[in-house]
Amino acid sequence: MGLEYLFQPAHLERLMFGLIETIKISFISIFFAAILGAIFGIIMTSKSLIVRSICHLYLESIRIIPILVWLFIFYFGFATWFNWQLSSFSVCIVVFVMWGTAEMGDLVRAAISSIDKHQRDTSYALGMTHWQTLYYIVLPQSLKRVTPGSINLFTRMVQTSSLAVLIGVVDVIKVGQQLIENSLLVVPNASLWIYGFIFILYFAICYPLSKLAAYLEKIWE
Repeated sequence: MGLEYLFQPAHLERLMFGLIETIKISFISIFFAAILGAIFGIIMTSKSLIVRSICHLYLESIRIIPILVWLFIFYFGFATWFNWQLSSFSVCIVVFVMWGTAEMGDLVRAAISSIDKHQRDTSYALGMTHWQTLYYIVLPQSLKRVTPGSINLFTRMVQTSSLAVLIGVVDVIKVGQQLIENSLLVVPNASLWIYGFIFILYFAICYPLSKLAAYLEKIWE
């Protein structure tokens, strides 16, 4: 009976709509976090103590304060303090991009810092500039080292997108909760089937990412 309830066309349509919202939030956030995070990571390797301190402050602020709190700050706090009523979808994008940029930046910084110093010194001895060294020597090697960790981060961003339900985004989790609430008197075990199906949907999104990380790690060995 629970399976029949789940696979009603109207219910599947609602779940697919919620899944699309989840995918949109996740992959828009991943796209911008990857670009901004790479730039942020390069900036974090600056020789300026002030620049590095500002970057470190941003990174630690994002890490120390839970993502859920950031969501509440932007969604409820800004509306109260500045009369800025941002949509829940926009808030999710902004917060997840902030978080992804910080984490991606730290991965890029670590990858760049792991390149042997003598390779930089050799390139300078050959007459290459700092930016040429970065572009031709450091970044290609860093890309190989940062890829597994970055794809793991992207997988976590997909999973963490489930927090969007707490500020009213109608994602796949929210739709699942609505279907369960509507079925309590009719299908007592509907939650098992619906959450089980949602688990499969998340697995279908995240598993290819993990396989991609393993594949890239293998071909770049």
